[in-house]
Amino acid sequence: MNSRFAPQAVVEPVSLASSPSAAIVTPSYVQDFERCRLLCETLDRHVTGFAHHYILVEHRDMALFRQLQGPRRTIIDERELLPGWLHPFSDPSSLFRRRVWLSWRTKPLRGWHVQQLRRIAIAVHVPQDVLVFCDSDVVFVKPFDCGVFWRDGKVRLFRRDNTMEGEVRYDHRLWSRNAGLALGIAAPAVSPHDYISTLIAWRRETMAAMCRRIEERHGRSWIEVLGSSRKFSECMVYGRYVDEVLDRAGHFHGSEEFCHVHWFGQALSDEEFRAFVASMAPEQAAVGVQSFLGVDPGRIRRLIS
Repeated sequence: MNSRFAPQAVVEPVSLASSPSAAIVTPSYVQDFERCRLLCETLDRHVTGFAHHYILVEHRDMALFRQLQGPRRTIIDERELLPGWLHPFSDPSSLFRRRVWLSWRTKPLRGWHVQQLRRIAIAVHVPQDVLVFCDSDVVFVKPFDCGVFWRDGKVRLFRRDNTMEGEVRYDHRLWSRNAGLALGIAAPAVSPHDYISTLIAWRRETMAAMCRRIEERHGRSWIEVLGSSRKFSECMVYGRYVDEVLDRAGHFHGSEEFCHVHWFGQALSDEEFRAFVASMAPEQAAVGVQSFLGVDPGRIRRLIS
């Protein structure tokens, strides 16, 4: 098997030290650069309890994003993370506004697919014990300590219990089904739980073991397996792996969301944005306004200053 991971049996994670090392990981791209800059400003101002911040971008975006690099922040080229057979191109079907990643081993992948692959692939390239994932359209408005993600040697796994049994948006059930297929979980076909959120943490060693399991089950790289389905969620894969393969070893569940996200609808007016921030739950320290809503990052910077 052509794999960067040597075959290895699934083992239960060992307990972390009382103060494990943590890194924040942000996949981004050129159109989110100003949002990512604002994230970095507010992260540096409000966030504690982490050792380093990694920003993962396409090769052509490296020069732009290096402006954000510093002693505790590194910009990583996706070519260091993903196999050479996965090639990005400008997509003529979108009048060259969007990017598509092509290979003979996967279906055509969009930027949001590849950002998920980067988030998983980073696990074998960094030394920190815990990886905290934070999108580039997130803004911190209150103090936040990454210590909330571990307790008694275990890492917090975000999970909404039994929400998949009701009405769900988009392809959550299909993502859950494909996660089970990738991991070799026979039943249930679809988990009753949802693991998708912003500002969540995973164990680095667990991520690597998850990839090994996928490769052992399919005899090819985990990137090929996920990319061949195209309908996947990295959060669903990790969540189902922890709960159904590891029986939650090394993890504890939490359902509170630390980031208050405006997912859908119209762009917020100044007054609506202030009301949105004021409606944050006590445990929330950040807000996220989806980049596709077109809210100017400069306006957000002014409103939170």
